[in-house]
Formats: sequence, structure tokens, C-alpha cells
Amino acid sequence: MKSNLLQYINNPTDLRQLDEAQLPQVAQELRDFIIGVVAVKEGHLGASLGVVELTIALHYVFDTPNDLLIWDVGHQAYGHKILTERREIFHTNRQLNGISGFPKRSESVYDAFGVGHSSTSISAALGMAIASNLKGDFEKHHIAVIGDASIASGMAFEGLNHAGVTDANLLVILNDNAIGIDPSVGALKKYLTAVKEGKNPKQNNMIKSLNFDYSGPIDGNDIFAVLKELKRLKKIKGPKFLHLITTKGKGLQQAEKDQVKYHAPGKFDATTGEIIPKSEENLPPKYQDVFGLTLLDLAKSNKKIIGITPAMPSGSSLKLMMDTFPKRAFDVGIAEQHAVTLSAGMATQGMVVFCNIYSTFLQRAYDQVIHDVALQNLPVIFCLDRAGLVGEDGATHHGVFDLAYLRCIPNMIVYSPLNEIALRNILYTAQLGLNHPIAIRYPRGRGQIVDWQKPYEKIEIGKANCLKKGTKTVVLSNGTIGNNVTMALAEINNPETIAHYDFAFIKPLDQNLLHTIFQAFETIITIEDGVIKGGFGTTIAEFASENNYTSKLKILGIPDEFIEQGTVEELQQYCKIDVESLKNIFSSY
Repeated sequence: MKSNLLQYINNPTDLRQLDEAQLPQVAQELRDFIIGVVAVKEGHLGASLGVVELTIALHYVFDTPNDLLIWDVGHQAYGHKILTERREIFHTNRQLNGISGFPKRSESVYDAFGVGHSSTSISAALGMAIASNLKGDFEKHHIAVIGDASIASGMAFEGLNHAGVTDANLLVILNDNAIGIDPSVGALKKYLTAVKEGKNPKQNNMIKSLNFDYSGPIDGNDIFAVLKELKRLKKIKGPKFLHLITTKGKGLQQAEKDQVKYHAPGKFDATTGEIIPKSEENLPPKYQDVFGLTLLDLAKSNKKIIGITPAMPSGSSLKLMMDTFPKRAFDVGIAEQHAVTLSAGMATQGMVVFCNIYSTFLQRAYDQVIHDVALQNLPVIFCLDRAGLVGEDGATHHGVFDLAYLRCIPNMIVYSPLNEIALRNILYTAQLGLNHPIAIRYPRGRGQIVDWQKPYEKIEIGKANCLKKGTKTVVLSNGTIGNNVTMALAEINNPETIAHYDFAFIKPLDQNLLHTIFQAFETIITIEDGVIKGGFGTTIAEFASENNYTSKLKILGIPDEFIEQGTVEELQQYCKIDVESLKNIFSSY
């Protein structure tokens, strides 16, 4: 036995040279490799550990990259990346100028489709399979690997529904581990549990009813069972469905035991699995916790408050309310469209609905925001966590488009708090009753203020605030990026020529104050942690144009390109909205 097989495997062709009997050793080495790198470099852990056997088996049985393999979401694709010519650079995963944390077409010929958001794999693989048929290639295989949380989403059902009436050479593999990031929920979860436990009659198979050749459930962590079944399915034409049972975090005891925490655990000891603790004493709170704790507090006195999240109870901290008021807080699974329209339905009945969705995921429910909420002017309170640059998750997850895509919607109030106290107060203000829907956007990570739990104060809708007076140049900031402005001005001794205003409301705009500003200042600089095209700066430019103002206008924000992965600080530097860049810009005024 070679002491280490993985070091000789640079691509699936190398893998296929091995005897099947050697593959369990490869699985152990692949697990150890993933654990070793993620322990030091951080990233998504549990999902990749759970599919090690499946990953090896797929590349061993199928002719990748000629056969097309798509990983839904892509949290589980680390093993795939390591086996497909990226082992030597895997330590750069999720880092600036490194490889992406998700499959990405421009990165490798083995990444058949770019992913990051859930439930796209079946539609994409079906599209590829139909294209192969049209080109006369009936031998190519098209494989979608999708989790039990993702398959419950509407788009996955749409893909299954279409695939079942085609002769596409499509294999859908359900990686069923009963968990997404948080535990899976809903009626489909109960159905899959019944199937696993043998309590569901064979004739009562919903997948077979959709015209798929169904097999399983089988143990997805038994590599020989998986190899045997994949070889069998390879010979069958048409739509096929393989139900695999796997254990998220497989091979690391703590990751198996605490699957939520070890989804993306941060740094940990590769040998013991113990997470390396970070001191959290005297630190400002995470914005998600400001939301979660404030909502829970408000819900105690306002019985009409409802909390809704699509599959992010831990990440949004709505779990705090779910634990205390389980009948008034809902995790609806990976179903953003449903979450928004469910909120709208509740709002028609007088409920005060806080719909908490990551900014990047609200994109998936854009029609519902316009058609079901704004058009009917229903006062749904959208709480958009992870707004702005999110860091290492990269281009698929940055919440940088929300200002641009929300401000064009009639009836919509759009607000970005400067800090935790402002977030707390807008949540309080919204539940007092608004005449319109509101989107409240706030960033990933920690705020600035340790002592943030002050008495509630009502915020005047559409009001901007002066943070610093000045004479010649004025900086208008939207949201928490304004803190970078404050720090930059402080470091250049707060020049009396530069004023700073917090325009938390991008809609409605404080037009009275804007008239005063344009009449008083020669140069106006806007800054936002959203895209420049169509965002806050564009709003100010439109105001200037409509009112024939001729002051110089400089717009700072996210450039017109998809921003890749890196730390938030590195990405702010790239976009020239970090403190140092701002100091250089302000020094010339």
C-alpha cells in the first residue's frame, strides 16, 4: 500500500488508475486533507466531509469532465476541487486572488456550472442534457447532486417536473443528510424521513410518480455501495433519481455531532476538532444579533409581530424568537419567493411581519417584492442581512445590488442604518406601523458600539442627519460605510472644509436638506457599499439633474463588475471605499 495515494491524484484520470479496493484509503486521505486545510484557512466543512465517498465514486465511474457534474449550491464541492487539478492551490480557497469557495466555470473545465445559491442544479443539468440530445450526443451523462434542503425549493421542483416528461440522460442524486445550514424543515423532509425509515409504501413514491427511475435509499458513505449503484445507473437512459443517505461532517466527531456549528466553523484544531475560541468580551455585537435580540424584545410587547426566514434561522438570529415564540416565527426552508408572499398574506391580515432574508437571496424573490408586496402597498418589513460586501463567499453572495434594485420600486422605503443603535430604532419604528413596505439593509459581522441597548427612539422616515459640519466639500454616506468616512476624516484631523451627512434613507430622500446641501457646497461626494450603477450616488445625481444643480459630484461605491472573494477589508480596498483610500481622496479636497 502506498503511504499516500492522494498526492499522486491530480485529476480524475489518475483516480481511475486505482483499484476499487484502494478507494477507501483515498476517502480517508481526502477527508484528512480537507480537515487540515479548513482548520487553518476556514471555510465550509461539514458538507464536503459528508460527500467524500460520493465525490470519489462519481469521478471514478463517470468520464468527467466530458460527463457533466453539477453540485447544487457548492458548499460540498471541496473534495471535487481537490480531485480536479486544484489540490496544490486548495489552500488559497476563498482568499483574495485564490480559488472560489464554490464551483465556477471560469476556474476549471471540471466545474460544469457556476453555483452558490441553492436549487439550480436540476434545471441546469436538464438544459445541458436536452442540448446534448439536440446535438446527437446520447451517451453523455449529466449529473446533478442536490441536498434535501435544496430539493424542497420551488425551482428544484420546476426542474423535476420538466425532466420527468423528457428522455434526457439526467441523473439527479439526492444527498440526504436532513440538514442544509440549519436542519431541514417541511412536509418533504417528513416524506424523506419516512422513506429512510422504511415507513413509506413503495407504491407511494413521489419521485417515481414524476417519471424518474428511482433507486435507493442507499448508504452514501459506503463507497462500494455507491460505486455499484452508479455503474448500474450509467447503463440506464432517461431521467434517473438516486436517493443517498449521508452524514454531514462525516469523519470528524464534533462535526457529526454539531452539524450546524461545523457547517463553517472558523479555525479549529484539525486533530481534536475543537473550535479555537475567539474572545468576544467587550466586543460590539453582530448586526444579526442586534436584529434577533431587538425583534425578540419587541415581540414580547407587540403580539402582532411575526418573524419569517427562508432557511437562515441561525444566520439571521431569528432563532432567538423561534425558541421563545415558536408559533410566531417561521423557518420556511429555502423558499425565498414563498417567504415574501407568505409575509404579504400575513400583512393583509394586520400582522407586523419581519421577513429576514440575506440581501443576496432577496434577488430570488424580486417579482414577489414588486407584485405581491409593493404593488399592494403592504407594510412588510424586509430585514436584509449580509448587505454590502460579505467577504470570502465572493461574487455569488455579495449583497451589493439591493439599493439599486429596490429604490426603483414604487411604495418601497429603503433604509441603511449607520450603526447598531440606528438598526434597533428602525426596527422599533417599523413595528409602530408604517404606510408602506420597508427594506432595512445591514452588513455581515460586528458593529461599532458595545453599549447599544439604549431606550428606543422613533426615527423620522426620510430624514438625513449631519454628522460633521464643513464649508466646501460634503460627503453623503448611506449605511455603515459612513463609519469609514468618520474614521478617515478623524485621521486627517477633521478638516473644517469637509462636512459629512448620514443619508440612511435612500428612499424617500431628504430633499429639503439636499437643496440646502447643493446650494452650500462646491463638491459633493457620495459613498455606499452597493453598486455605483443605479444606487445611492445615482439617486443624488438624478436629484441634481432634475433641479439643475451644477456642483461637482463624485460617486464612490462598488464598480460595475462582479467582485470576487477576499476579506471585507481587502475588497473595500479594491473598491477604494476603505479608510485609507478615503483619507487619500479627502486629502485632495
